[in-house]
Amino acid sequence: MPLLRSFSYAVAGLAHLLRTQRNFRIELAIGAGTVVAAFAVGFAPWEWVSLVLTIALVLILEAVNTALEQAVSIASPGIDPRAKAAKDVSAAAVLIAAAASVAVGIVLFGPHLPR
Repeated sequence: MPLLRSFSYAVAGLAHLLRTQRNFRIELAIGAGTVVAAFAVGFAPWEWVSLVLTIALVLILEAVNTALEQAVSIASPGIDPRAKAAKDVSAAAVLIAAAASVAVGIVLFGPHLPR
């Protein structure tokens, strides 16, 4: 029973992200569109691995960013420059992953574009 409970908590967390986090929904939609495009151009297995891991990394970091922001808000409800820095650095991690995902997309899709 504890294993099922753990999964239910994870599903609840995913539902929370989908319900409350606009950026998560945007990143998920972009990831889904990229998967459709990868099917259309016929990605090789290694390209699929790279694509799935890249999409997962962005979504995971968005989830961690949300969790950190919530925890920091509870721990520091007032204005504190350290709390702001923690939130900003967490957001920067998502930005770095998103920028890297664009680079990965260019590398993966470039050879499939007509010349």
